Amino acid sequence: MVRSTGSRYRVFTDEQWGRIEPLLPSNAGRRGHPFGDDRRIVEGIAYRFRTGIPWRDLPRDQFGPWQTVWKRHRRYAGDGTWDRVLTQMLAEADAAGKIDWAVSIDATIARAHQHATNTTRPEQDTGAASNHKNLPLDEVEPPGHGIGRSRGGLTTKIHQAVDGHGRPLAMVLTGGQRNDGAMLADVLGEIHVPRVGPGRTRTRPDAVIADRAYATGVIRRQLRRRGIKAVIPDKRDQIAARKRRGSQGGRPPALDTDAYRGRNVIERFFALAKQWRGIATRYDKLAITYRAGITLCAILTWTRLLKGTP
Repeated sequence: MVRSTGSRYRVFTDEQWGRIEPLLPSNAGRRGHPFGDDRRIVEGIAYRFRTGIPWRDLPRDQFGPWQTVWKRHRRYAGDGTWDRVLTQMLAEADAAGKIDWAVSIDATIARAHQHATNTTRPEQDTGAASNHKNLPLDEVEPPGHGIGRSRGGLTTKIHQAVDGHGRPLAMVLTGGQRNDGAMLADVLGEIHVPRVGPGRTRTRPDAVIADRAYATGVIRRQLRRRGIKAVIPDKRDQIAARKRRGSQGGRPPALDTDAYRGRNVIERFFALAKQWRGIATRYDKLAITYRAGITLCAILTWTRLLKGTP
């Protein structure tokens, strides 16, 4: 007999779980053995990513058979359940006016553990794992599983967008060698916040705050075409080249220095997310299951914020 999950193993409070539970798939119309003990299973998924232990080492007396926990996570990652839960959290937060649309974008590296890399993959994978919006699995999992070879070895790169308070909005996974700036359009394309009431889904931030890795003319033109304010400092070689050309060098792009001071919120989010050892180091072979762990961490962030919100 499996005991209820003890407080030491719990990640979600009762109120947080009350927000998540109605958004999980029901047993209606489902063939086979019905889902049961949803909270125990989800707590087991979160506990595994928080501690970074192998799935088979999950305490059986707290979470039941590890195979059940893994299979549920694999199912929810593949059918987009975690993405739908996060989208609902974002919609509720936007309706409550709790999203700051001055969006910061950056990327961080996660070292791939040897247990995540013993798969067949191209030498330099540039594929991306993102919000697949119910696409078939074959169209979601990149051919190299989002693992590439960079100076740090075999790594995965998390390209993240957060709001002005450092709360996660969208994320794309690639191999670790992928250029940050080249993925900006993909990350912006993942921002998808529906309205709770009538109105169009919000996909465009008011401003994009990013470091010099994103300081290219192509990116600035992309943002300008969409009516998004670019808060991106020039690279030093660009400044020097403009000065060498004198009056023909043109005017430097405007930089809102006060807004740029807020860019550190994304670094704080990375520091918080990597407190989960299963995110700081990638142990998952599949990009979609690793990405789902990051999405679950993002869901927890928003449920904390929405505490007490009607």
